[in-house]
Amino acid sequence: CLHCRASSAYGPYPGELTTEECIRVMDEIATLGSPVIILTGGEPLLREDIFELTRYGAKKGFRMVMATNGTLITEENANEMKSSGIQRISVSLDGPDKETHDSFRKVKGAFEGALRGIEIAKRVGLPFQINTTVTQMNLHLLEDILRLAVALGAVAHHLFLLVPTGRGKGLRDQEISALDYEKTLHWFYEQVDRVPLQLKATCAPHYYRILRQRTKKEKKKSPLQREPLDAMTRGCLGGISFCFISHLGGVQPCGYLELDCGNVRERSFQQIWNTSEIFQTLRNVNGYHGKCGRCEYRRVCGGCRARAYELTGDYMGEEPYCIYEPS
Repeated sequence: CLHCRASSAYGPYPGELTTEECIRVMDEIATLGSPVIILTGGEPLLREDIFELTRYGAKKGFRMVMATNGTLITEENANEMKSSGIQRISVSLDGPDKETHDSFRKVKGAFEGALRGIEIAKRVGLPFQINTTVTQMNLHLLEDILRLAVALGAVAHHLFLLVPTGRGKGLRDQEISALDYEKTLHWFYEQVDRVPLQLKATCAPHYYRILRQRTKKEKKKSPLQREPLDAMTRGCLGGISFCFISHLGGVQPCGYLELDCGNVRERSFQQIWNTSEIFQTLRNVNGYHGKCGRCEYRRVCGGCRARAYELTGDYMGEEPYCIYEPS
């Protein structure tokens, strides 16, 4: 996929965390709470022990979800996803038709395969959400994609603003402008009361500023979702209430922010989460630089730390794609 942070080589990869290591890490996570665990990749359905891990996580009280491309979903594994404790799957649709989606995914038949997987999930009663990454290639198609998500019966539509890492660096000429980001997020806000599914903007922290600006102006109650899997608390969560663990055990603030915060093979997850210097820095919202540091919305937005890092080299720098000027 053109935008992905990850390798597209066919796994398994050398040095992947073993089943036993994954179970130990989940035990360590459980000492801190019962979070949402997102099984992602690559393609998690290619991992032979995936359902052993989902069952274990569900028994620990975690809300287990899976990000899949949908093409490998069968009646058998969809039923196993459901019975093993997967509460929801996410399937990416970056276009409303095979021409746009397949060109984005660089795989012929990806669109039809994703729809086939979605239909199977629906048939077995497995809730699914649609994820869409916004670029110049599909900016004009967002309304059609949202309409398709509604027609398919998705429980949610999550809009992702491109973070130029991994292969996504090659899409810099396809990034939308800061002004288009702003317009897109205002449009997304306006759809909340118009569609029968949950809407959430991801890697789009300025959406939380827009929520507060619009609801205050319109004297409306904030439409922050109450469904846990769509919960919206603040903008950038990296290192604050979210982190990423790689297939090699490396811990990062998020999958897009490639900063080494420790490795679960060398230190416990609790130690990394509680003592990582990078995590501690990210949790200090008064430490932002540039206009993010001056902004009255820094506690609810925070800017995308990964975009700041990729474009400026400073992960506490200002969000590069924000047109708002602090008052």
